[in-house]
Amino acid sequence: MTTENLLRLRPQEDRRLRAGHVWVFNNEVNVAVTPIKGMQPGSMVRIEDCRSGFLGWGYVNPASLICARVLSRAKTMPDAEWIRARLEEALELRERLYPTPHYRLVFGEADSLPGLVVDRYGDQLVVQLTTAGMEALWPLVMQGLKDLLSPKGILLRNDTSTRELEGLEQYVKVADGEVPEFGEALEGDCRFKVPLKDGQKTGYFYDQSKNRDSFLKYVKGGRVLDVFSYLGAWGVRAAKAGAASVTCVDSSARAGEWIRENAALNGVECDVLVKDAFDALRDLETAGERFDVVVLDPPAFIKKRKDQKAGLTAYERINQMGLKLLKPGGILVTCSCSFHLSQEDLRKVVVKSLRRTDQRGQLLEIGGQGPDHPVHPAIPETAYLKSMVFRVLPRER
Repeated sequence: MTTENLLRLRPQEDRRLRAGHVWVFNNEVNVAVTPIKGMQPGSMVRIEDCRSGFLGWGYVNPASLICARVLSRAKTMPDAEWIRARLEEALELRERLYPTPHYRLVFGEADSLPGLVVDRYGDQLVVQLTTAGMEALWPLVMQGLKDLLSPKGILLRNDTSTRELEGLEQYVKVADGEVPEFGEALEGDCRFKVPLKDGQKTGYFYDQSKNRDSFLKYVKGGRVLDVFSYLGAWGVRAAKAGAASVTCVDSSARAGEWIRENAALNGVECDVLVKDAFDALRDLETAGERFDVVVLDPPAFIKKRKDQKAGLTAYERINQMGLKLLKPGGILVTCSCSFHLSQEDLRKVVVKSLRRTDQRGQLLEIGGQGPDHPVHPAIPETAYLKSMVFRVLPRER
């Protein structure tokens, strides 16, 4: 074994990997023994502790802060057969849980395939490769997906900003077969037209499906406000479940059209406000509008640790504005997909917002990402989604 395909860690830096994590940071490597600077990004490496003890096989990228990610702890190097086995494991879980092929098929580290995301829309697959290592393995991954699923099309949505951290270019392209502009997601008793090539991230937010299932019991006969609506998943499902009226808010004109199309597809109506969320909430309050249910499902306001202060302010502001629009006894569904905002932090945001709006609250439900986005028990970074449901009441006088 030469130093070109060997990564040796410094003393005491193996503990996190032995506990099950898969990330190796560049300051944990003994670069005097195994210099990483000249290694080819994405190349396979044998990872050892400071005493040459085997820890696993991974791929390396000297240009990234996370300079290596463990793929396998078996003695043999991962190959096409190994990748197929991981894909089969991922597929077995989803097929056990979901009646139709509409889900996240692969969720990176949680499915032992770090750097790989695959969403399934029936016979269409949308894939995102976020690391140089997974990009290097893509031909094997693609063959495995074709062998297992025989999709009509595979789309690479490699336009995420995280690729920049790996020194990778951003692009969107059809990798195999034919991919239409729109795919279809099935959720509950609703169908959603999903923009595969031009939508957000990989098209549809499957991670909230379980939380949307749960929230439907609050909407019958009420006025529902769905903020940061995107494709209208919360709002359309509420309308289908018997809400008296639904208003969806999104800043994108294209999203507004997609919401209307998805409402029509399901035989319901949703009013659409194409406006910045903060402006829309302010205008609705000024107009005296009040709702029985308000859903706040914003993008990540805290993408990096350095964004913590500004992001926390944004979460507090949007929750205060949402609370002001609720009728007495109304329901607030508030969410965060920011890993750097913990579940406890989100609860504190609502507590502070209730106090500032002179209201009381009862926490009814706490939710997270659905089982097609499993959490790796040793990797807290894989648990990112928080959802809370509050009943909101006026302050006693």
